[in-house]
Amino acid sequence: MPFSAYLDGKRKDCADLVAALSPYFAYVSVLGTDVRSTAYTVTRSSSSIRDGEGECGFVVKLHDGGAFYEYSLDDISGDKQALAQKIIEAVRVNDSLKSRAISVKALEDAPMKKDFVRETDFAGFNDADLLAQCSALKDELLGKDEKVLNAFVSLSPWEVSKLFVSRNRELSQYYGWANGFLMVVYRDGKLVRARHGEGSDSMASVIEGLKAHTDDIIELAKHLTTAKPIEPGMYDIITDSSITGLIAHEAFGHGVEMDQFVKDRALAKKFIGEYVASPITNMHDGAGATHSVASYFFDDDGVPAHDTQIIRDGILVAGLSDLGSATQLGTEPTGNGRRESYARKAYSRMTNTFFSAGKDKLEDMIASIKHGYMLFETNNGMEDPKNWQIQCTAEYGIEIVDGKLTDNYVSPVVISGSVPDLLKSISMISDGFKVIGSGHCGKGYKEWVRVADGGPNLKARVKLG
Repeated sequence: MPFSAYLDGKRKDCADLVAALSPYFAYVSVLGTDVRSTAYTVTRSSSSIRDGEGECGFVVKLHDGGAFYEYSLDDISGDKQALAQKIIEAVRVNDSLKSRAISVKALEDAPMKKDFVRETDFAGFNDADLLAQCSALKDELLGKDEKVLNAFVSLSPWEVSKLFVSRNRELSQYYGWANGFLMVVYRDGKLVRARHGEGSDSMASVIEGLKAHTDDIIELAKHLTTAKPIEPGMYDIITDSSITGLIAHEAFGHGVEMDQFVKDRALAKKFIGEYVASPITNMHDGAGATHSVASYFFDDDGVPAHDTQIIRDGILVAGLSDLGSATQLGTEPTGNGRRESYARKAYSRMTNTFFSAGKDKLEDMIASIKHGYMLFETNNGMEDPKNWQIQCTAEYGIEIVDGKLTDNYVSPVVISGSVPDLLKSISMISDGFKVIGSGHCGKGYKEWVRVADGGPNLKARVKLG
């Protein structure tokens, strides 16, 4: 069984700590985490194997009918009564804070006992194998064109084991994900970088995907050396799945994380049940909504993975919640309670966030544009949830003239404006669909978790600069 042997041996310790704390709190849970991660990286002049985002520890979550408390620790062995008293003292608050606590209904802790496993093929690859694969891909990229100054290749397997124990639940899960990355630094008068990423729970698939795109990134680098700045203005655009995902993530991702509803920091709270997008637009989020890097069996609050529809036929219908925000708002948690690590607080966080596929053919969407751009490859994005403003950056765009893609490249390209204006301008959605699973997302400037996005191609009208 690939699940952590260490956590497997801590099941009784977790249950005993829950029992020791239960006389003092209405709700008690313990989450144990054991994450193993390694990064294999090769460039023209270096190679390395280093630890990635590994962690191992526990977090105790408590509720006394008025407030949540959390306490993290490296180990839970030893005298549980003594540890329980230490935790009780650590979370004690003064009367003035207690007076401001929000009274809520008792938390549901429905009985459930289950072990979840999503298999990987990682055990079939050792350190030497993965470093050799990176080195071979690096040599191939450097050998394709003398104008390639450097090549960067990485493979990063990531394995997650989590154990959740409360009064009525004992859940465990194991899953993994591998990311692969190619990048070349290319000079032909102008110095540019071109990149390609792959993600899967099959390392073999990631490696094959990288091998299939070595020619593509060389060709992209050649085009980027000719790219010019875009002339700012309003344009009809087609998005590739990466930019579609960026728009989903920034437009109604952070803005519907319901811990922001609790703090009145999200305008979306006032628009549930209202049109916020074109009637052909549907949007989902959930660890159970698709299969990608952010797909898990239960969240860090022990809530099973969901598929939450955020927008239905243009209408905003739901947000994303962790256990704390759902309890305060009187709603059901959606399985979006996530932590950067066992030592950090759980927040409402996105998982797999995407627009649903439509009925249009990509070629028809391109043919419908007299003059505009097709935009590719996420660079970065920002959202203002209080005012519904958005900024998304694409690595490059290709000009469309009279319904045909040209050889005219622009780079970089920034999309900006009002979230509802952008989403209401969507007029066509492709029947193709792809989720990209390699991203990281912060809450503001911190609290990083892995997320996936993507979806179909969109046709919209936006401000570019």
